[in-house]
Amino acid sequence: MQNFRNYYDILGVARDAPSEEIKRVYRRLARQYHPDLNPGDKVAEEKFKDIGEAYEVLSDPNKRAQYDEFSRFWQQKGFQGRSPRRTRSRNGSGNSANSPVDFEQIRDFNDFLDQLLGGKRSRPESSSRTGSPSRTSESDYFKPGKSKKIRTITARKNPQDIEARLTLPLEKAYRGGHERIRLEDGRSLEVDMPPGMRGGQRLRLRGQGIAGGDLYLKISVAPHRFLKLQGTDIYCQLPITPSEAVLGGFVEVPTLDGRVKMTVPAGVPPGKLLRLANKGYPIKGETSSANGRGGSKGRGDQLVEIQIVVPKDISAAERELYEKIRQMETFNPRRDLQ
Repeated sequence: MQNFRNYYDILGVARDAPSEEIKRVYRRLARQYHPDLNPGDKVAEEKFKDIGEAYEVLSDPNKRAQYDEFSRFWQQKGFQGRSPRRTRSRNGSGNSANSPVDFEQIRDFNDFLDQLLGGKRSRPESSSRTGSPSRTSESDYFKPGKSKKIRTITARKNPQDIEARLTLPLEKAYRGGHERIRLEDGRSLEVDMPPGMRGGQRLRLRGQGIAGGDLYLKISVAPHRFLKLQGTDIYCQLPITPSEAVLGGFVEVPTLDGRVKMTVPAGVPPGKLLRLANKGYPIKGETSSANGRGGSKGRGDQLVEIQIVVPKDISAAERELYEKIRQMETFNPRRDLQ
């Protein structure tokens, strides 16, 4: 009975998952693989059908109970090629009172599913579930007085993992959030990015590879024109005017959280490193999945290197003031030179 389909694996939920979780996962997968969002993608179309078939069974408590009972029989050693035992209800009848399935009439999983869904399945038995060519063979369900049935055995692809690259601006890598990506096969996916992503990190998206394999996103962080990531610290060079260097005061500094005011001490020399505490990059534990966010352990600092920039073009009034300062100033940096 090789055509058995594990609906829990198709939806990616545990066997004891509550109905609300099954409904939530189904809605997410149905949006992801909907034919309108994946035009011409046969793999997505078949995946969409599989998801709908799995949800129709697992969302109904009675159908789910029958499916779970059938699954236990199927997993028993030597079960293939014979019918499962009929279950006995409390009143001694062959099937439970509200059971839609007659186990004695089941020869394979398709027979079981036809009884469970009342013959409403839209998937033809001879269709290929992965878009691959299928081969036809005779079943061995032959009994005297009955003709042989010709059944189609689908050739399924083996799951394969694939890798894609995603380049993020530094601000986006820091904040995380939703990011829409387009793969080489034409699919468009929305990924929930955890905060604090780093270059070289990989995210695992379960079931988004080929034939149910996984998709690994390799992250790159684009260089920022002002901020540079150094470990868990952010480094930048801040230009200030000669008067700001002499007199000190408040200046605005760009950070990952936006502009903040920083106090420049009076008489600050060029090359001086000032520190903005807790304005660096998140210090996190390992994050291995796009669906989970690593626990934050605080943040690094932002290191600000002071650069004193001398103006090249000044107005006449400014020049006059600089002349007065030169005449009045007592500071001589060359006093100790010989």
